[in-house]
Parts: sequence; structure tokens; C-alpha cells
Amino acid sequence: MSPVPVLLDPEDLPDGLVVADADARAVVVTAEAERVLGVPAADLLGRDVREGLPWQDTSGRRWWACTDPWSGLATRRGHRERLLVLPGGREVLVTARYVRPGRGRPVSRVVLSVRPTAARRRAEQDHAGLIATVAHELRSPLTSVKGFTSTLLRRWDRFSDEQKQLMLRTVEHDADRVTRLITELLDISRIDAGRLEVRTLPVDLAAVLRGHAERAVASGLDPARIEVRVPDPGALPEVWADHDRLDQVLANLVENAVRHGDGPVRLSLGTGPLTAEHLDDAASPQADAVVVCVEDGGAGIAEAHIPLVFTKFWRGESRGGTGLGLYVVRGLVEAHGGRIVVRRSDLGGARFVLALPAGDPTAGLHPDL
Repeated sequence: MSPVPVLLDPEDLPDGLVVADADARAVVVTAEAERVLGVPAADLLGRDVREGLPWQDTSGRRWWACTDPWSGLATRRGHRERLLVLPGGREVLVTARYVRPGRGRPVSRVVLSVRPTAARRRAEQDHAGLIATVAHELRSPLTSVKGFTSTLLRRWDRFSDEQKQLMLRTVEHDADRVTRLITELLDISRIDAGRLEVRTLPVDLAAVLRGHAERAVASGLDPARIEVRVPDPGALPEVWADHDRLDQVLANLVENAVRHGDGPVRLSLGTGPLTAEHLDDAASPQADAVVVCVEDGGAGIAEAHIPLVFTKFWRGESRGGTGLGLYVVRGLVEAHGGRIVVRRSDLGGARFVLALPAGDPTAGLHPDL
């Protein structure tokens, strides 16, 4: 059966479209092109497109004189996306296709796809911010490592064993900071590219929560400040997760809870809905997920900041850290098919609610798969 041809309306295209004929006159100008260019279609249609759109490149050269689709080389088929500037400073991303009726024949149409630069500018700002953040976060621990190791190498005999151990523990701590930052950066690149993978196995979430509580106490947290609430064994459905990734998520949440408040920290486990918008709805009848809550008695998160919590570089009122941890947390949770939200806790601080799908994800699959 032959495919049915589909007639495409230029107005349905996501980018603006301008088409010029063999005489360089504009014959198509979509509404999106009007918006992007800031030029009414009536001022372009039937007019020489080179006069209506007197673009310059970023070096100040007149773009039509450089590219000359109608009189230039007959082998050219167009050009990739470029940043061009209209009089007045309006920047536009332009991609062109030169349509010819045959090989080596004169151009019959020039098709221009135009779109605004805002998305690219935001991406460039994100990249610049990421570079600045990484440079800042790497400089401090590496300076410390360099200073202590140089001092030990030059003056080893002048220090006592206790002093040497203190310096080496500091070096180890700073090396761990660098390792964590590199891990975050690798995870971010995989999340942004959609290539983050998890390897799931059955996980005892109650044991995982108790382990994080014990590690927090071993790191100096007053045992009276942390509470773990888990149901009786067998009361929860089985959960499959990547143990290392889950540890990374919970370590980040527990560390934040301890660091951003001097009040109690509560880790709890239960069942609930997997739908993100209902995670904090205790009345929901759904119980298709195992829910982990990490709460603290700190100052909490301002209501206006809640939509920003899981975005890159968000740090709240604190100036420390990279602002990347919670962005990675959300990516790791969603890679498991889970959801995470943040609300205000009855303890006074933040309440992170993490839901992971209950049950064996391989159930029902053919044993040979």
C-alpha cells in the first residue's frame, strides 16, 4: 500500500519560514517568521529579500553579499545554522536551503528557516555558569591538596605523627570532594543527553535508610537529632533499584537535611502513589510505589523557590556547593521510573518525598529475554 501524501501548511512548522523565488522576491512569510524577525509579512512579500532582510554576520559583513545564493557557485545546496543580525541589533538563527531544478542549474527557491536566539543564549549561559562553578569548586580542594602534600614532602621530619595524619585526612577529604564533583558532572552530561542508565536489583530500603542514619551519626551528628521510621519487615512491597545510585540520592538528601538545619532529621518509609502531583496527598488511595521521606527541622525552602529546587545551580539562601546535587538527584530518581517532590515538613524545614515503583520490573517478561 503506497503512503498517503500529506500536505503540510507552512504555519504548522515550529520555526519561522521565509521563501524567496528565483528573482529573490519573498513569496512566503509565516506568522512565526514575522515574530522572530520583527518585520511584518506585508513589508517582505513581493520584495527583494536581500533588501527586506539586510542581515550581517557577527563580523559585520553583509551576509547576502557573502553567500549570494542566486549568483554564487552552482554546487552549493545551502548552509547550516548561523547567527545573523538585522539592523537595530535583532539576532536571528538562520538555516538556508538552495533549491535547484537540476544539478548545476540556477536556484529556483531559497528556503530560510529562522528562529530566535533565546534558547541558545540560555544554553551558553548554562555552559558558562557550569564552567565557572566547576573552576571555583575544583580550585579550593586542589589548592588544599597541593599545599599539604608540598608541605609534607619538604618538611616531613618536622611534623609529629598526629599532624601528619591530620594533613593526610584533609587531603583525603578534599580528594573525595573532587571525585564527587566529577561524578556529578558525568551524571549531568548523561542526564542531559538522555543516556543515564541504571542497573536494578532488589533493595532493602529499610536497611539503606538505617545505614545512612548510622553514617550521619558517625560523621558527628548528635544521635538524638536523627529518627528513622520504617514499617515492620514484610509490610512493604519489593523495590528494585540501582543500589549505588540510590545511595547517591539518599546521601545527598540526608546531607542537605543535616547541613541546612540544627533541628531534628527524620527518615521514613511507607507506601503511596507514584504520580508526582499526588505524592504529598495522604488521602490518595493509590499505593503503587514505595515512598521515602527525608525531612528536617531547619528554616525550610521559601514557597517561591520550590519550583527551582531541582534546577541546575539552585542553592537557595546558601552560597556553598555547586547547586548541581538536587538536579542530579531528580535525574537519578526519574531514571528509576520514580518521582520526587519537595514540600514543607511539620518539623519546620523541608520535606523531600521520593517514590520508587513497587514490584519487580522484570515480572511478566519471557524467561529467555
